[in-house]
Amino acid sequence: MNQISSLPHAPVLGAVFMVGAGITFAITNILTPIITYQMGVPSTAVVFWQYIIATLFALPLILRIGMSKLRTKHPYWHETRALLSALGVQFFAFGFALGVPVWQMVALSMTGPFFILLGATLFLSERLTVQRLGATITGFVGAVMVSQIGTEQFTTASLLPVLAALCWGSVSVITRYLSRDEEPESLTLYMLVLITPNHFLIGLMLGVAVAMLPAGTLPAGLATGFDFQLPVGAALGLIVLLGLVTAGAQYFLSFAYKVADATYLQPFDDLKLPLNTLLGWVVLSQVPSVWFWPGALLILGASSFILWSERRATPARLQMA
Repeated sequence: MNQISSLPHAPVLGAVFMVGAGITFAITNILTPIITYQMGVPSTAVVFWQYIIATLFALPLILRIGMSKLRTKHPYWHETRALLSALGVQFFAFGFALGVPVWQMVALSMTGPFFILLGATLFLSERLTVQRLGATITGFVGAVMVSQIGTEQFTTASLLPVLAALCWGSVSVITRYLSRDEEPESLTLYMLVLITPNHFLIGLMLGVAVAMLPAGTLPAGLATGFDFQLPVGAALGLIVLLGLVTAGAQYFLSFAYKVADATYLQPFDDLKLPLNTLLGWVVLSQVPSVWFWPGALLILGASSFILWSERRATPARLQMA
């Protein structure tokens, strides 16, 4: 056991670190719409430079883990995992660039556990129970309420955080598969090392698409070409801050899971919804709709139940293996 986790107040430290991660992620979700939607910087450019800068700030964490942890039997799965994670970030940033409010983005991104359940059932042969199915249906109802399908407030852009959740849920399923053979440090290191090159790959593909397709085919908020030139002025300062905060969030998460159990930390992770909603209201004047809170509570309750049941069942599966 490491020195930090052996401290008598380790659970308290874990909660503090998790709340710190929630606050830093909330700050990124405020900075991103300011840079993209208000300043007009394409989301692909913002994300690319965000992760370049975040990786530089995360170098001490990468070096602490050690490059020896890159030995693996599953290089293609690691790359697929990093690509899907990058795609999720791209969908999320693009949603902000199109003006989807913070409260809706964050609430709909919390549908990730439902995609984890689906992927684990289909690809990892895990059993689908009545309780899990009921939780999935409940969460779906909550997502419909938050997205406001059938009202004037609903746009196709409201589906972008759901696509991000699909990508991140798939990442979790692949992570669960890889964890059978890979060490946690290897999983962390591969994500830190590979995610920025994958953002470059996505930006490169979008640049080719802009060059080959008729003008205006792709939204300007997504890409205007090969968007690898670093913005200047106020946008540059905010992007540097965005990268720094992104790296800080990774440090907070790393420390939190190092000192406390994931099941204990889950309620503190769920604080990201009210934190993001509050900041979106104070900084961006985005007031949630009347259907937001009941829908968000359904998503939060259902996803928490799924995560709790998954973690409760994990020891039994390990004993049977």
